[in-house]
Amino acid sequence: MANKKSYIPHSDAEFDTFVRNILMYVSMKCDSNPPVWTHIPQEARAALAEHYAAWHAAYEITLTPCTRPQIAEKNRLHKVTEKAVRDFVNIYLRYHPAVTEEDKRNMGLTIPDTTRTPVVVPDEGPAFLIVQLGPRILGINYQYGQGRKGSKPPGIKGARIYYGVFDEPPDEQEKLPASVWATRCPHGITFRETDRGKRAYFALRWEAERDDEKSQSGWSEMASEIIP
Repeated sequence: MANKKSYIPHSDAEFDTFVRNILMYVSMKCDSNPPVWTHIPQEARAALAEHYAAWHAAYEITLTPCTRPQIAEKNRLHKVTEKAVRDFVNIYLRYHPAVTEEDKRNMGLTIPDTTRTPVVVPDEGPAFLIVQLGPRILGINYQYGQGRKGSKPPGIKGARIYYGVFDEPPDEQEKLPASVWATRCPHGITFRETDRGKRAYFALRWEAERDDEKSQSGWSEMASEIIP
């Protein structure tokens, strides 16, 4: 049957009304004088109407005391008719320029919008805290504003952590040589054995998509910690 995101109703009663409404609306548009829609062949309309008639007859039988085979046949025709409706919508209604958004609403075609909404990244980078997780491992806990640990701005999947080991603090975040994508906290970074006792420096940026520089926020402040 239809999944939870489908525009096609799941229950038998709603499905029956839904299909009948589409047939009536298409007939109104195609049979007007002059016809408003001329792109839907008569045989395609007749085929859908035939599927609906078979379904409706089987459905009406189950509205009174009936047998298990009759229920099974009703369910089978529900699936067959649903596929026919979905194909009809995709071919003739969903994308054709003659079918307006108002037409779709009138037919109950609340088809999900698959257009991606642009993600707006914040001006500032994440607030973060560096923690020692074990020998040679430093962890980064980041958050959005005053949110909980690991919280992110709307639409942002994670943060990019820039880091490096220096004897003297770098004077700008751009000089941090390494980076890693992080989606959970704490995000652990393992350093070399020879780096133990040295100081690692970090700065973060929110990032909407991995390796997409245009989707990055501004920089966070720089912070550092001794590598355990």
